[in-house]
Amino acid sequence: MKLLFKQRLFSWFDSYDIYYESGERAFTVEGQLSWGHCLHIHDAAGRHVGTVKERVLTFLPQFELYEGDRYIGCIRKEFTFFKPVFTVDCRGWQVEGEILEWDYKIRDSAGARVAEVSKQLLNWTDPYVIDVRNPADALHALMVVLAIDAEKCSRN
Repeated sequence: MKLLFKQRLFSWFDSYDIYYESGERAFTVEGQLSWGHCLHIHDAAGRHVGTVKERVLTFLPQFELYEGDRYIGCIRKEFTFFKPVFTVDCRGWQVEGEILEWDYKIRDSAGARVAEVSKQLLNWTDPYVIDVRNPADALHALMVVLAIDAEKCSRN
């Protein structure tokens, strides 16, 4: 299953629209004014389904993940020199990226592919394609992509 991740061009805070390949809206993401990034995820019906919230005052970037209002884990950037690596402690997932940070692979603890993320180049905003192997992992994969995009935004 593929999700198309598009940042809204004119927005005061981080806000995104996420679509299925068919063009049907899957999720919307609205940023909130806060210390660090705080992104609220809503399903197509407008129900709040998750939050990605940046922990502040940490040595390396960390983001708390909430499904609904329930804390499910954290994604943290690991200290590396060449390839960015993120660890997701709620699912045993690991994220490995390329040096230019446009393409990512999310793998489970056994090394199997959960999702692949690629960035489309030469656009005004940051459009990503998230290819999720199991549709049940779509929300969590989206949370990972949001955290990585927020970390890149903070760094730049």
